[in-house]
Amino acid sequence: MKHQHEAWRAGDDEAWGRGRHGGFGPGDGGEGGRGRRGGSGGRGGHGGPGGRHGHPGGRRGGRPRGDVRSAILLLLAEQPRHGYELIRAIEERSSGAWVPSPGSIYPTLQALEDEGLVGIETVEGRKTASLTAAGREWAAEHAAEMEALFSAPEGHESAAALRQELGALREAAVHVARQPGRPELAARAVEILAAARKDLYRLLVDDEG
Repeated sequence: MKHQHEAWRAGDDEAWGRGRHGGFGPGDGGEGGRGRRGGSGGRGGHGGPGGRHGHPGGRRGGRPRGDVRSAILLLLAEQPRHGYELIRAIEERSSGAWVPSPGSIYPTLQALEDEGLVGIETVEGRKTASLTAAGREWAAEHAAEMEALFSAPEGHESAAALRQELGALREAAVHVARQPGRPELAARAVEILAAARKDLYRLLVDDEG
């Protein structure tokens, strides 16, 4: 798995191999046969995951897991893409609010190929996905979902600012810890961080009150 993730970071989709049905997925690198097609009796039906007119299936607990199928189909309606391009496109469209992992993209591509919505071809050494006729039909019916799908969730700007400040705080703490012959600085930094942590928990208590 470590090798697969390192290869993905380098943009090498081939390292993921083909899944047990012949499509995307963490495999042994062999090409295998073509994936089985779900057809009208496959998972979710011929018109799309979850039924011809239904919303794509998948776990609804988290937004990326629940909507990654829709995102893939809508992005492939624009042009064929390989897995890494899909990840980058989702990140860019959501302004960084949504960055799906390879572990959600590749199995979903495999499932969509099994259902007959996506076709897989090797283009310039990369396994590239494109919509089938059934996939294009689904994308056309759900085109209006694009804007809402990639909109940043409420509070995203505040959360992004908090993450940025946390990163800056960590850099400052590391800089203090690296000062040679000044143990009192590190001790004082610990006191400051401990006080800040208590203040943050106090915010939660005050909010509940």
